[in-house]
Amino acid sequence: MNHLTEIRWHGRGGQGAKTAALLLADVAFGIGKHVQGFPEYGPERMGAPITAYDRISDAAIRVHSNIYEPDFVVVVDDTLLHSVDVTSGLKRDGAILINTDRTKEEILPLLKGYQGAVYTIDARKVCMETLGKYFPNTPMLAAIVKISKVMEKEVFLREMEASLEHKFAKKPEVLEGNRKALRAAFDEVKKLTSHTLKISENGRKTLNPAV
Repeated sequence: MNHLTEIRWHGRGGQGAKTAALLLADVAFGIGKHVQGFPEYGPERMGAPITAYDRISDAAIRVHSNIYEPDFVVVVDDTLLHSVDVTSGLKRDGAILINTDRTKEEILPLLKGYQGAVYTIDARKVCMETLGKYFPNTPMLAAIVKISKVMEKEVFLREMEASLEHKFAKKPEVLEGNRKALRAAFDEVKKLTSHTLKISENGRKTLNPAV
């Protein structure tokens, strides 16, 4: 069976959500995957909510719509949890990744009862420790690769580092900072909730969320 992974990104203009989605598609394409990476166009002023999408597959992708039932959702700015229905259509056997330093008790009530896995990462902390500036798209990109498993960690890092070397050839300090941010993000992801498969008396498999 050909495996298709669909990812929806929520961010604000200027935070790099669109760039991250396009870069993920580019990296996946580089290792032989069929991909789509695109933003949902609208008012793209600085700070305005924006949405972007990724489809990554082992086979040709025939659908060309926005993604309404994603396997994974990435929230680059946790203030969007108050104004955007980020879990809309999100599959219960998928997961949501949120850039935040808030506690589980603060985050879960904002997710409208979503029963799937919830992950967080403090992208600001990662950025300040590795880059000295706040560019959340870099750690968020690495974090969603870890959670979604769309490619192996070392494959992703190899392809990303090759891309960064080309982009920042004359800025070695920026190159090294981004390398550190990508690697640190893999270690900083935290799981707030998970789900397990429960076998009912009639033999059906159902999701049993565990907090």
